[in-house]
Amino acid sequence: MIERIRAAIRDVPDFPKPGILFKDITPVLNDPALFGGIVDALVARYRPMGIDRVAAMESRGFIFGAPLATRLGAGFVPLRKFGKLPHTTVAETFDLEYGTETLEIHTDAVRPGEKVLVVDDLLATGGTAVAAIKLIEKTGGSVVELAFLVELAFLGGRSRIDGVPVYAMIRYD
Repeated sequence: MIERIRAAIRDVPDFPKPGILFKDITPVLNDPALFGGIVDALVARYRPMGIDRVAAMESRGFIFGAPLATRLGAGFVPLRKFGKLPHTTVAETFDLEYGTETLEIHTDAVRPGEKVLVVDDLLATGGTAVAAIKLIEKTGGSVVELAFLVELAFLGGRSRIDGVPVYAMIRYD
């Protein structure tokens, strides 16, 4: 299945700006067998861990995080861009490979001591992942692992993440 997923990921040059080679996962999502297989594989990996919450980054992380949370019997926690959440929030600003961003979480989204899995589609420079860890910790949760469909290893994002295991289904060196 991994090779089928890798073959389905489309390279889009110069998106969202010149010099960036974007890994487009929409062809994977368009194939129900591949999309379902990814969710099934993540469920098998994380079911034994007793996950309380699945936190996912806006927006492509939601695609995998929501069905995974449902299948695990865990709550879903959206980590949203600044100004998108309606209730009391805490925020974390970070650098991306092509700019700066701020993520927020509701202050009551995770209870102290809960085990949280953080999910996103892609690990690049690691800024979003580090911000997600900080947000979960600010709410009292404990991040048990970071899960990604794709890792762009050549950007070194994994090296910025301290103390939290990282899992990526597909790695580009």
